[in-house]
Amino acid sequence: MKHLLTGTAATVATATLALTLAACSRSGGSAPVADPSASTQVATPSASSPSTAATPPPKPDPPPPGHACYRLGYDAALAPTNGLTPVPCGTPHSAVTFFVGRFAASTPVDGPRAHRTQSTVCQRRFASFVGGTLESRRLSLLRTVWFAPTVEQAALGARWFQCVAIALRGDQHLALLEVPVSGALDGDVGRQHYGLCATAEPGTAGFEQRLCSDRHAWRALRTVGFRPGRYPGVDAVKAAGQTPCRDAAGAVAADPLSYQWSYAWPTAQQWRAGQTYGVCWAPA
Repeated sequence: MKHLLTGTAATVATATLALTLAACSRSGGSAPVADPSASTQVATPSASSPSTAATPPPKPDPPPPGHACYRLGYDAALAPTNGLTPVPCGTPHSAVTFFVGRFAASTPVDGPRAHRTQSTVCQRRFASFVGGTLESRRLSLLRTVWFAPTVEQAALGARWFQCVAIALRGDQHLALLEVPVSGALDGDVGRQHYGLCATAEPGTAGFEQRLCSDRHAWRALRTVGFRPGRYPGVDAVKAAGQTPCRDAAGAVAADPLSYQWSYAWPTAQQWRAGQTYGVCWAPA
C-alpha cells in the first residue's frame, strides 16, 4: 500500500502484482524405436572436438542509482515498481531518488514485511532528506513514495528498494522539482515554494491543492495534531481545531476584528491512511 498524504485528504492506492510462472513440457511427438537385433555404433568425440558450454543462469538487473532523477507521472508514482529510465537532474524532472536500501534475504518483496520496511525507512529518510520540522513537512506538498523490484527480478535475487521524493500539484498531478528538494524545508525559499496552498476555501467546490509557488487563494497556516490510535470520531476532531485555527488566522489577518478562517479535520478514511492531524487555513 502506498500513501500520498495531502493536507486535507489522503490518496491511497494499492497495487497488486500477481504473476504465475508455469513450466511446460511438450508431448505427442514420436521417435523411431531401435531394432534390438541391429548393431549399434557409438561415436566417441576426439580430443579436438569442441565442447558445448553451459548457459549461465540469468542475473537480476543492478539496483537503481542512489541519486537519480525521473520524469514520473502521478499514476507511476502509485505503482509498486519503477521501470523508468533516469533523466539528467539538470533537466525537468518530477522525482528524485534519495535512498536505496536492501530487504533481508528472507523477505518477499511483494509481502507485508517488505511494505512495512519501505514505509518505515523511506519516511524516516525522507524527513532527514527534505529537512524542516514535522509541522513544516505537513504544511508542504513534498511527499515520498517507494518502489521494489518486479516479481521476476526478485526471483532472480534482486533485494533492493528505492525511496523517491516527489511534490504534488493538485489532487492527481505531480509538480516539477524546480527548487532543489534536499534540505528544501530548512529554508524560507523551499518552504514557500513547496508550501501547501489551495485555489479556494477548503470544503467548497473550487477547492484544489496547489503549491504556494503557483497561483492560489488560500494558505495552510498550521496543523492540529492528535495522538495516533483509534479514530476519535468526527465531533472530537472537528471541535479540537476551532480555537487554534481561529487564533492562527487572526494572527495573520490585516484586520484582527474581521477575518476568515477554515479548518479541515481528518476523516476516518484519512486517519486510517496515516493523516492524524487537521489543517488550519486562511485567505492568502
